[in-house]
Amino acid sequence: MGEFETLDDTRLTSVGLLFETAASLRRIFEQRFETENRLSGQSFDVLIRLARTPGHRLRMSELADQASLSPSGLTRAADRLADEGLMTRQVCPEDRRGAFAVLTPKGEELMNRAVPDHIAHIDEVLTGVLTPEEEQVLTELLRRLRDHLHGSGSACGLVADGGCPGA
Repeated sequence: MGEFETLDDTRLTSVGLLFETAASLRRIFEQRFETENRLSGQSFDVLIRLARTPGHRLRMSELADQASLSPSGLTRAADRLADEGLMTRQVCPEDRRGAFAVLTPKGEELMNRAVPDHIAHIDEVLTGVLTPEEEQVLTELLRRLRDHLHGSGSACGLVADGGCPGA
């Protein structure tokens, strides 16, 4: 067998299942965002992270990392959201080169309508798959993995539970 013996490594299966599951969840939820809120999945991802962050603002660089966007990808998304009046940019007073993304009242209103629908949709998709205890264990494991990959010094410590605002 030689070099192909490693194809049975369970870590390949674990990572593959994680990718497949994440892609499926993203596809399922994005369809609903677009249908019910006329909002792309990317826009929802940006807005939910701002909505769940104290003060409803994040440095653009932190937001790009959390939303898994390149800086230029976030700039394009932020431009669209700003054009729709859902977020604004504020110059960072300590570092004039930096900027914050800030959720507007209109963005907050949209998220106040969209999040309960999203939670209901999560329940539709996940009910009967995992017990509440299993969901909690999964959340803890995913958070540990995310923190390891992002480094413990990331901006994700902004929320009281120690997680990223959008996670």
